[in-house]
Amino acid sequence: MRRPVDATEACPISPVVDLVFSRWSTPILWVLKEHGRQRFVQIQRHLPAITSKVLTQRLRQLERDGLITRAYYAEIPPRVEYEISDLGRTLSPVFAALTQWSDTHFANVEAARHAYDATDRPAP
Repeated sequence: MRRPVDATEACPISPVVDLVFSRWSTPILWVLKEHGRQRFVQIQRHLPAITSKVLTQRLRQLERDGLITRAYYAEIPPRVEYEISDLGRTLSPVFAALTQWSDTHFANVEAARHAYDATDRPAP
């Protein structure tokens, strides 16, 4: 009898994929990398499909993980700004590689999807 394999054992990059590529993490990191320091509302403008609640949750998680920094300014009214951290910036080559892969291969993925969807397949 085989013992169940932990996801991290099967694929050692699983924790990193979960960390960086969870639903909204990558778009938030991308916005901060491309546009620099941003206030909450500015991030929301760049990502109009994200809800305030989810944006708040993801920003907190990214801050906890050390990928972004949060600066609070005790002014009237208070101001909070988010910025990609030095650790977060180390992901730039990963994003660049994925952008290059997408530019080179995503049309093939779309063609494969179209071909797959066009075939008659029995219902499950």
